[in-house]
Parts: sequence; structure tokens; C-alpha cells
Amino acid sequence: MACSATDLAPLLSATVNSTEAATYLCSQFTNVNYAVNNTYLLFSAYLVFAMQLGFAMLCAGSVRAKNTMNIMLTNVLDAAAGGISYYLVGYAFAFGSPSNGFIGRHFFGLNDFPNAEEDYSFFLYQWAFAIAAAGITSGSIAERTQFVAYLIYSSFLTGFVYPVVSHWFWSGDGWGNPAKTNSHHLLFGSGAIDFAGSGVVHMVGGVAGLWGALIEGPRIGRFDHNGRSVALRGHSASLVVLGTFMLWFGWYGFNPGSFLTILKSYGGDPVYYGQWSAVREDSCHHNIGWEHSCPYHLVREEITVRSLERD
Repeated sequence: MACSATDLAPLLSATVNSTEAATYLCSQFTNVNYAVNNTYLLFSAYLVFAMQLGFAMLCAGSVRAKNTMNIMLTNVLDAAAGGISYYLVGYAFAFGSPSNGFIGRHFFGLNDFPNAEEDYSFFLYQWAFAIAAAGITSGSIAERTQFVAYLIYSSFLTGFVYPVVSHWFWSGDGWGNPAKTNSHHLLFGSGAIDFAGSGVVHMVGGVAGLWGALIEGPRIGRFDHNGRSVALRGHSASLVVLGTFMLWFGWYGFNPGSFLTILKSYGGDPVYYGQWSAVREDSCHHNIGWEHSCPYHLVREEITVRSLERD
């Protein structure tokens, strides 16, 4: 929201120095804008980080009881080891401008940070995104990954792979950023708009999980001697449901939080329409998406279970 001392001064004409009073009031309003936007981004980062708890409960409930501790530790490693990697080099590779179109090269260990364009709230939000990308993979390789191997994977994904991809599309210097001119010859002249990480976060985590599953192969006991699939049931439906609701809740920081600010007027008519309107609309769309996905997965699960029982 903008505050103009020129527009405000005539309303304060009764004061001794209306121009000075208007300038002071606008400066205070600017500080409030900054505080509210930073608080909004911080709260969104907290919600995205809470998704790690959702991943942990969902994965723990979906595996056999003997592997619960292992899958829980992989989620802890995403937040801890992955977080250290992102702090030391990941954020620099992602947003270390000025840089080239492929990879960033400033702010290693948050050196010379913050600055006029980026603050710690933005770093925390991007850190939560990075560990979420790593967390997506943990379920794909559950029950067949050693502790040390996952430590190496998590550190590499959050410290290099994810930051490089996010630099391509979200950094001002990235070759795929739609706001950058003369860099879109590979993307039909338009660049790529990825609002909340459907490609940068989820596809990166999904592709990493796919390769992990292909390399490691199926779990021991997943197929019998004749090659027929054997259902390996999770040990706790309660954890699965709680994890699902936790992910649902955390996603309110993922999608609406990707606006990064909330106190921003779009101008025009109606005058009350602004970023806050887009945030609440996106929250409703997010909710509708989850509401539609639940019945779909319930039906698919029922069909899958009956098919396995027939076999």
C-alpha cells in the first residue's frame, strides 16, 4: 500500500507544517508495511516447515513398524543436514546475485546478507522450500536406504541440485526467468513462470525420488518368488491421517505464502482489491484442490486393494 505525502498534506492543512507532518506519517506507514510483510512471510515459512512433521508422520505410518525409526531419521536429516547445506552454499547458488544464468555466486554462509532486496525472512522461506523438496523423496525410497547414504543425498539435493534449478527460474539472473530479456530461446521466448514450486520444488523432489527408487529397486519381500506383488501394509493408519492433515495445513504457507507480501494494493476499482485478495483466493483454490484429491485417492485405493486381493 502506497502513502503519498503530497496527497496527505492538504488533509493536514490545519497543522503548522502540514508537509512535514505528512512526510512523517508516510514514513511510519512504510515501516508498518515492511513489518507486516515480513511477519506474513515468516509465518508462511513456519507453515512450510511444519510440513516436515506431516511428511514424517505420513511416511512413518505407511511403512512397517520395524522401519519407523529409520524413516523418521530421514526426515530429521532433511531439516538438519539439508538445512546446513542450504545455509552454507545452497542459498548462494540459488539467489547469489549478480551471477550468470546457471548458478549464483554470492552470499555463501549468508556473507554480506541481508541487503536492500532480501532479508532473513526470505532466506528462511526458501530454506523451508529446499527441505520440502528433499522430504518429497523420502517416501519414494522408504525401507531400503541406509542412514549415511540418505545423509549424502539430502545434503547434495538441498545444497546443489535444488538451488541450481531454483536459480534458473526464480533468480533475477536465471536463464529461465520470464522477467529476464534475451534469455528465452530455449523456452519459446517466454521463460517459465513457476508460482509456488510445482516444477522447481515438487518435480525436482519427484524426479530425485524416481531415480532413487529405480537405483535401489523394490523393497525386500515386495514380490514373491513368482514375481507377483505382495502388499506391504503400513503399520499405523492414524499416523497417515494425521500426516495428511498436517501437510494440508502446511500447504497454506506453500501456496498463499508464495506471494511473499500481503500489503500491496493493485490500485484501480475497487480500491480495496490488492495482494490480500489474491492470498485469500489462492487459499480457497488450495483448499478445493485438497478436497477433490481426497475422494479420488480413496476410490483409487479401494480399486487397488480389491485388485491385489483378486491376485
